[in-house]
Amino acid sequence: MVRLGRQVRFSIDPFLDHDDLGFNSYASKPSGEGLSIFLELGVELLGPVAPDTGLLVNVSDIDRAVRRFAVPVFAERIREYLRRGEHIGLAVVVQMLQSAGERLRDKFAAAQVDRLTLQLNPFRKLAMNAKEPQKIYFSEKFEFAATHKLWNNSFSERLNLEIFGKCANPTGHGHNYVVEVMIEMPADAPGLKIGEFERVVDSQLMQLLDHRNLNLDVPAFQQKIPTVENITAFAWKRLVGQFGPARLHDITVWESDRTYCSYQGEGSD
Repeated sequence: MVRLGRQVRFSIDPFLDHDDLGFNSYASKPSGEGLSIFLELGVELLGPVAPDTGLLVNVSDIDRAVRRFAVPVFAERIREYLRRGEHIGLAVVVQMLQSAGERLRDKFAAAQVDRLTLQLNPFRKLAMNAKEPQKIYFSEKFEFAATHKLWNNSFSERLNLEIFGKCANPTGHGHNYVVEVMIEMPADAPGLKIGEFERVVDSQLMQLLDHRNLNLDVPAFQQKIPTVENITAFAWKRLVGQFGPARLHDITVWESDRTYCSYQGEGSD
């Protein structure tokens, strides 16, 4: 069994009767005209590789199926709501994602749709596992800037330099960290207010870390080395149980575009 993922980008013009398909799928197809609503649907498939082609599914077939069966779900509902002047709340977006998943469910022969991810903007997304459509996963990225020094006082200077290299710089060094916080909610009543979600993350985590010297300004790291691993575990402890009926699912921290750590605490909130 292999997992194959494909990102399909499309734009919807809510006040036009139809969308121009266009010719550039990298930007979005349908292409949109002027100011349109841009979305990206990620499709992950599971299944066996065909021995004669080496393929699970031709990605062009994924593109065609998504544009034929899933994109109309979003186009129809977006036009329906906006032409009536109604807000499209998170619950409606979840329904669109569920409907898209149902329409795609049997469109890939032996391959199964395992997960759908709807990119709402470059930093925010919804995800649904096909085997658990009753759950929905919401995640958002946050950024903070901080300095740290990787050093263990019980080690010799030589050993610290051997283990941590330039990260053991005596005056420290900085990162622009990115934190992605993912929560799990019931799909039939997500009940999430994004502003409140952001307020919790900001007050419980960002304000403690942003523009700080982690070794000196954050008590938790005065006795613990502020590696990306320890920062991620610290973020989990700060945020677990803070989202009401929603459950903290996992946290990922990037200290660069090449280095990240994900953490999922034991048990539930």
